Amino acid sequence: MFESNRRIIATCTRLGLSLASAESLTGGRFVASLVDVPGASAVVRGGLVTYATDLKASLAGVDADHLEETGPIDPVVAAQMAVGTAQRCVADIGISCTGVAGPDPQDDKPVGLAYTAIAFGGKATIFEHEFSGDRNAIRNQTVQAMAVNLDEFVTALAFGPAPEQSQPAPAESTEPGAVGPSGE
Repeated sequence: MFESNRRIIATCTRLGLSLASAESLTGGRFVASLVDVPGASAVVRGGLVTYATDLKASLAGVDADHLEETGPIDPVVAAQMAVGTAQRCVADIGISCTGVAGPDPQDDKPVGLAYTAIAFGGKATIFEHEFSGDRNAIRNQTVQAMAVNLDEFVTALAFGPAPEQSQPAPAESTEPGAVGPSGE
């Protein structure tokens, strides 16, 4: 369990916020790590494991035409997964991940490429990651990145943005249904 998960649960509890996840390459590991924290039931609404591409549309609300056009490893897919899971699970915050854990590339996307997104108020912030290692290491690094990004996000909601840090910048923000970098 990550220390950031304890802070996420504590901060969301204090703010009265709920959250839900939609996970692909991590297979539910992120939400499982959150519910390891005592008191998580006050915050965590649930999680969707949308490992199969079609489930990203049917369960998480990703636009099926966009999925067909770009494939599942796409920043807009991550954003729509986050927004969709928040809506479908009736949560204040949605968090998602999609990527390539390996051992082989997928749809010409390299092993280790992952997109995560955090949705709040119908808008999503997208993060692009390039991880290395074997399949298990990539999945674990994705879970850790989700925890760190969500911790920073809810901390900013509670206390305002942190001073300038040497953190990777979000890839972009998008509104639900907006077309992102892959299909303007």
